Amino acid sequence: MVLHPVGKIELPEHIGQGGFDHAAIHAATRKLFVAHTINNSLDVIDITKDRYLHSIPDLSGVAGALVDDNQNLVFTSNRNENAISIFHAISENNLGKVPVGVRPNGLTYDPKRQHLLAANVGDPEFSGTFTVSVVDVESLKMTASIPMPGRTRWAVFDQQAEAFYINIMDPAQIVVIDAKSPDRIARIIHVPAAGPHGLDLDNDRHLLYCACDAKKLVQLDPQTGQALTVIDLSGTPDVIFFNSMLKHLYVAIGDPGVIDVVDTQSMQIIETISTEKGAHTIAFDAVNNKIYAFAPQSHSALVFVDE
Repeated sequence: MVLHPVGKIELPEHIGQGGFDHAAIHAATRKLFVAHTINNSLDVIDITKDRYLHSIPDLSGVAGALVDDNQNLVFTSNRNENAISIFHAISENNLGKVPVGVRPNGLTYDPKRQHLLAANVGDPEFSGTFTVSVVDVESLKMTASIPMPGRTRWAVFDQQAEAFYINIMDPAQIVVIDAKSPDRIARIIHVPAAGPHGLDLDNDRHLLYCACDAKKLVQLDPQTGQALTVIDLSGTPDVIFFNSMLKHLYVAIGDPGVIDVVDTQSMQIIETISTEKGAHTIAFDAVNNKIYAFAPQSHSALVFVDE
């Protein structure tokens, strides 16, 4: 066994039908922030003791959660408000809220320029709403709105290449935006599988991993755009995280409710472990090699360690 179950953290009950979305960890305080979307709140977990602390309320339709450790910032995307919020990771003080595009979701951050990118899923009933918004965090202003070729999914920032990568559901593409000119699309990477969704980066080998609705995981060279390897997954994936120390990639699959563990050196699934039906989102603690799977039916976080 690769992933060993080590605990379960009870979280607040849902106020309606729904569950959790993305999550991120602040290394210095050992706090995990997870978007409890149906509760319009950000649940805060102490990952030293693996216990629920409290929730940050009044974040309508909160979907994305992102942490910048160097500047001690927490960002959320609030879909129902068409806005992003910024908090101080230590004090949890609200530093501001900025209007962005329609239904923001995926978030990624360029710390050098203090630019936050929000990938907006838009509204298919209204043309021109598939966009990404660029926010200047220092001035709390949106500085650019960039039209996208389709509905956005997840996004990551590549410090080495100084580029943002944004998954597009259809057409199956990864949009590349140059961090030095964040007001236009620089180029497009074509993905050889339908429905790019989860996205993460291996900084050491400079490789992209894209998990697709077609139940495929694609390994890509972000510089050339070449798809290097494509493997089958156990179901339709959502969130993925790369473990740079163990070279493992964790893929959350809500149906049937599993995590696929991929050895990225051999590009093979080495384990599939059960979570809970609907558990499509996870968090990764790189310090202790822990995985937190957010289980909507039991409103809890299932805790695993990679050993």
